[in-house]
Amino acid sequence: MRDNPSPDELKALVEDLNFAQKVDRSLGLIREAWEEFGERMVVANSLGKDSVAVWHLAKRVAPEIRGFIITTRFKPAETVRFMQEEVARYPELRVFRNDEPLPDPELYKVAPDLCCDILKVKPTRWAVEQMNVECWVTGLRCTEGRTRTDFMEVEQRDKGLIKLNPILLWQEREVWQYLALNQVRVNPLYLQGYRSLGCAPCTRIATGPDERCGRWVGTSKCGGECGIHTRPLKTPVEVIV
Repeated sequence: MRDNPSPDELKALVEDLNFAQKVDRSLGLIREAWEEFGERMVVANSLGKDSVAVWHLAKRVAPEIRGFIITTRFKPAETVRFMQEEVARYPELRVFRNDEPLPDPELYKVAPDLCCDILKVKPTRWAVEQMNVECWVTGLRCTEGRTRTDFMEVEQRDKGLIKLNPILLWQEREVWQYLALNQVRVNPLYLQGYRSLGCAPCTRIATGPDERCGRWVGTSKCGGECGIHTRPLKTPVEVIV
């Protein structure tokens, strides 16, 4: 894989590269990873706008690329239907879900970090293990919110597991531009005004420059992360509540 630009260089690239250049860069990153890892590279598809853009980009590189979806018992009905439609179109998308009992049925209110760890991080670890993943591809962007400004295009936060963020430099408007130009189907919740999608109890329609400000409103996680981008996926770590 290519070397990462410095943080300052990344910030400059966000503004200096035009839309076509960003698309070419993203395709190049995915192509390089596919050539290096082959079937050991998979795409994490959250069913949000960024993920479906990355999924479309990946399929342009190699139609046989596999992916996985992490779902939970709290996903909105619209997301569940969209997931079912996408899996029917792409049977190479595997769905992982943790149905173990929660210590509190409203754990998302009293301990949102623990809730995300059980329902999102844990099944992501299953996906990485069961699909023999050495490189996973995400739709993470550095312009998406306050917690996503220090990520790199190529990361190794777990030994033996590369994380590729091929649209890291894209702006929100460029994601929508790509989806429109390529007529990519998106989650219908966006038509209601949502900008960032998660579990139903922890996602609200919100306005403002931060796309993720409607996530986990009223908790310590407001606008933050579920954990799959910040916690180890090879070695489980206990969450302190």
